[in-house]
This record gives sequence, structure tokens and C-alpha cells, in this order.
Amino acid sequence: MDTSLYHDTFDLFCGYVKKKNAEILEIACGPGNVTRYLLNRRPDFKLLGTDLSPNMLELARINNPEAEFRLLDGRKISELDKKFDAILCGFGLPYLSKTESVALIGDAAQLLEPGGILYLSTMEDAYEKSGPVQSSYGDTCYQYYHQADYLSETLEKQGFKILHLIRKQYPANGGGTTTDLVVIARR
Repeated sequence: MDTSLYHDTFDLFCGYVKKKNAEILEIACGPGNVTRYLLNRRPDFKLLGTDLSPNMLELARINNPEAEFRLLDGRKISELDKKFDAILCGFGLPYLSKTESVALIGDAAQLLEPGGILYLSTMEDAYEKSGPVQSSYGDTCYQYYHQADYLSETLEKQGFKILHLIRKQYPANGGGTTTDLVVIARR
């Protein structure tokens, strides 16, 4: 649940959302740790959290009873039938391929109100390094790395203006560091 390394970026996101009672979409909300931070900072947010895992959604509901949650694959946000003032996808991209990430940005552009804010975070490295990784718990999953160049290009093609492109060094499993990339953009 510790998101303290990213609090400064969440604060930037919250600061750009000027509207009171703003409609916020959180993609890949997991157990609701980012949701909790956002709602502590901005209790007026009308937040809809989505995730592919029913277990994660149950934890998110326990951690954030004031928010709404829905089982939804981040690759299918175009199925939502409403507009949002801001969209946040905190570390959902490592589970999406380059093609899926580009599509998500396009879908987000369609779901955002004019002037809406988009927050994306991922691990930055050469896309070719994507592949199976083992967690500290012994689970294996496929992890995608993304690059700022094509994410920025895609955002600009979808009518976004990049407000912040932030890199943070984070300790990697098994030693060393990874570069986490946070992009905040306005539609």
C-alpha cells in the first residue's frame, strides 16, 4: 500500500484537476492504494476505480468505501459510457503491450472532457527487454517496458499536451534499479 515515492506526482495530478466534484477514472486500481491517497487529498473526487481482478476490487472497496469500483479490463475502457475530468493509470502499462498502450491512450482521449488530465506511469526501458519476470513472491508474469518517445508521440497525436515527464529511480527486485516514468498530460 506504500505509494510515498509517487505522492509528489499524485499531488501534481490533483492540482491540475480544478473542478470540484470532478469525475475521475482510475484504471488498474489494484487494492485501492492510489485511490486512498487521491481521496485523502481530494475527498470531493467522484472516483470510479477499475481492475481486472475481483480480489483486488474487493480490497479496493474495503480500503475506499466512498468510491465506486467496477470489474473492467483496462484494454476495454472504451466500453464506459461517460466522460471524465481526469484519468489515472498508475502502473497499468507494464501489463499492456505497446499496441495496447497506444490504444489505451486513444481510448482515454475519447473519454476525457476537453481540458481533461491524463496520468500514466510505467517502467521505462527498451521495449525489447519486455518478458517474463519473477516477483519477490515467486510469481511469474509478463512485464512490458515502455519508452517515453513513443508514449509522448502517441499522446501528442491524440491531442494531448504533455505537462510533466518525470523519471524516478526505484530499487529493482534482485538488486539494481529500474526507471519509473510518469507522464501527466492535458487533453
